[in-house]
Amino acid sequence: MLLDPQSVSVSGSAKSLPRVSVGANTASYRTSDGAITYTIAHSYGKRTRRTVRLDFRKVAADPLLDGVSRPYTMSAYVVIDHPDVGFTNAEIESNTKALVDELAEAGNLTKVIGGES
Repeated sequence: MLLDPQSVSVSGSAKSLPRVSVGANTASYRTSDGAITYTIAHSYGKRTRRTVRLDFRKVAADPLLDGVSRPYTMSAYVVIDHPDVGFTNAEIESNTKALVDELAEAGNLTKVIGGES
């Protein structure tokens, strides 16, 4: 089990996320205001799938209605899908880190968010 609480930095500001639920192969952590939820889940079958997910919630102005605010949500997640055999944990870690590092380099994440492929 991961440490409780978890800490996530958003725009350079560390946010504390205490554990709010634990289930079979899953756990969720959330900020006290409910703005950020961090979920880790594992599913097992012919392949193993591990999902690490951040969900964000905020209230902001509605661009179509003056003076009206409404809730908005977004999610960012990584899915690691691998067979039960054939790759070591070290290889799975290295391969996943390669993806995360590639997004972080040379503005690639910004480019992807902008619709480049």
